[in-house]
Amino acid sequence: MDKPLQADTARTPLLSVHGLKTWFPYGSRWTSERGWVRAVDGVDLELDRGEVLGLVGESGSGKTTLGRSVLRLVEPMEGSVRLDAVEILELSQRELRSLRRRMQIIFQDPYASLNPRMQIRKILAEPLRLYRLVGKDQVESAVADLLVAVGLEPYFMWRYPHEMSGGQRQRIAIARALAVQPDMLVADEPVSALDVSVQAQVLKILLDLQESRGISMLFISHDLSVVERVADRTAVMYLGRIVEEAPTMNLIGEPLHPYTQALLSAVPDPRPAHRRERIRLSGELPSPTEPLIGCPFASRCPEVRNLCRREPPPLLEAKRESHLAACHFR
Repeated sequence: MDKPLQADTARTPLLSVHGLKTWFPYGSRWTSERGWVRAVDGVDLELDRGEVLGLVGESGSGKTTLGRSVLRLVEPMEGSVRLDAVEILELSQRELRSLRRRMQIIFQDPYASLNPRMQIRKILAEPLRLYRLVGKDQVESAVADLLVAVGLEPYFMWRYPHEMSGGQRQRIAIARALAVQPDMLVADEPVSALDVSVQAQVLKILLDLQESRGISMLFISHDLSVVERVADRTAVMYLGRIVEEAPTMNLIGEPLHPYTQALLSAVPDPRPAHRRERIRLSGELPSPTEPLIGCPFASRCPEVRNLCRREPPPLLEAKRESHLAACHFR
């Protein structure tokens, strides 16, 4: 591969994202300060069938906005998002509604994403009825099967969200996303609000279902230790751009970009032999409202050189096959 994110002609990815930009306006006509926040600023990404792609970065890097832009829960300004051969950004709202069955999302906060006035049976039955997946007399048994699939007893269908724990609510959110048998899931920090012991249970359920059903998944997280357990490949995001992408074990074992190295150095490791020397970043974050000149990480990079401040580095294959890094010196 000698070009940024050039696809192998022998495979066709399920999801292809090219040049995606999602900017948000700020200010108003009543204020002198007006402009755009560049939340996602030219992202290229591919997701294969049955693959789990991790997306990591610190808060404010644009991970959630990218996930929602792919599903058109927020509208991108420009770019291309293709699910198979279908250009999602060109669809009307009516056409998009029929396509949504193929792509679902699991939100970070299960309590906020579940209707507190609806029993679980109604929450899970709603997508089944909307897409007419089962007959009226089969809805209750289908809801029971969904609950069992995520490790809950069928009697939970008679409860309301506030009567359940955080882990149980997240299982309901997973069951709702899987009810329509999607091809792709966007999992937006699905375990970040849960205790560590509950995280392990929910992750196991999610991965078992993903493997058994062959679902592709974009797994968004700020926790590299979680991504290491679940993702086949991992992309690192910084200020709305992908700065490194590689098979997860390669990225964890030999990170190339200085930002990735700093992220990994902050991950606690109980094994003394595996601990990395902590890299403490200094300098100021560039403003997301101003056009960037040069590398977006230049103001904080401990290895910055003059070239970094002048020219933005392209995302290119580095030392290993399929290992991409946006750095002039990798």
